[in-house]
Amino acid sequence: MNAIVSKPWVLARMYEPDVTIVDCRFELGKPEAGKEAYEREHIPGAIYLDLEKDLSSPVREHGGRHPLPDPEELSRTLAKNGITPETRIIAYDDQGGMYASRLWWLLKYLGHGQAFVMNEGFSAWKAAGYPVTADQPIRVPASYSYTLHPELLASMEDVRRAAGRDDAIVIDSRDPRRYQGFDETMDPVAGHVPGAKNKFWKLLLDEHGKRIDVSRLQEHYKAFPRDKEIIVYCGSGVSACPNFIGLKEAGYENVKLYAGSWSDWISYSENPVATGEE
Repeated sequence: MNAIVSKPWVLARMYEPDVTIVDCRFELGKPEAGKEAYEREHIPGAIYLDLEKDLSSPVREHGGRHPLPDPEELSRTLAKNGITPETRIIAYDDQGGMYASRLWWLLKYLGHGQAFVMNEGFSAWKAAGYPVTADQPIRVPASYSYTLHPELLASMEDVRRAAGRDDAIVIDSRDPRRYQGFDETMDPVAGHVPGAKNKFWKLLLDEHGKRIDVSRLQEHYKAFPRDKEIIVYCGSGVSACPNFIGLKEAGYENVKLYAGSWSDWISYSENPVATGEE
């Protein structure tokens, strides 16, 4: 699987008629910052999709801080922006690919064919001297049909069962201190799902913010047997998406996202919480 693509790869294809580039920049705690950054400058032809307005549904009692968007709503958003199931979508952000990977996962959940995440992000694109603009494209609405792929999604009950089984692995994608319960900055309860292993998603980036290659991905995940079901989660189902892509690119087939993640897990008072290292 080749989900991560280079800046030159994007540059060579950005004006092809079946390509749509999507700016997914966002800042937690500053919900307008991503849209404002897009309006100042972006890759030519790019549209903007907002994590909380477009790629999530409203927060409820359960479902976490960024619940999955309703598929019908998401399909309408895509169609409004001229996207069809045949469109090649290239997503980027400026946060290591975290938000762009959320869009990528959602597209795969809808059964979308070709979707990619641009390596390094917007700042690297601009620093390389590639074109940027403030002009916003005019999009002709289209029609978008989808077929959901529930095999990519894990529920809270799935995680409960997996945590106690030998044939499944649960991976926590958060910073080690949040995983261990020492420095919780986002959620009211600190800790992790009992039995979960920690693989911080930013370890998928090298010292220059570039995604590590497949051989290093395989080394990164080598402790996890390929024949087991793997469920990835994070705080709210966003930063686990890079690990989802990384595992897929490393050759793991049975990978699922716990979309509600830690913020959903702790919304059920009966769920156990672990701290420290496992």
